[in-house]
Amino acid sequence: MAGKASQDDYEISGINVTPLVDIMLVLLIIFLVTATYIVKEAIKIELPRATASSETAAHTLQFLINKDGETYLDGAKADDAAIVRKIQASPENRADLQAVIGADRDARHGAVVHVLDLLNGQGVTKFAIQVEREMPK
Repeated sequence: MAGKASQDDYEISGINVTPLVDIMLVLLIIFLVTATYIVKEAIKIELPRATASSETAAHTLQFLINKDGETYLDGAKADDAAIVRKIQASPENRADLQAVIGADRDARHGAVVHVLDLLNGQGVTKFAIQVEREMPK
């Protein structure tokens, strides 16, 4: 008798979610452990504070100078030759290029002046000094 239900058949009245929770916890642990390796290291600088600052437009070269005097261009460590190559390879007119220079408050003044002099020598005359906005008291 094909249509009859036998005595061995039973109705499913609940679902055991324990295996699902176990799998999700293992995936969460794997995600948390691997997330620390995925994050790119940031260049640590401590910007000086100012009460007034402005936003910058496109065609901008981003310079960072840490307290050890190392210069970074667009997030990558760069020497003078790399900076000159980047400026010369840019498709924009050099008069349209802007540079934003962020230097650690403990960076040497000479390192900032050196980058400014290098930019001026390549025809980049528009620049801004990056500061952190100070909250009014």
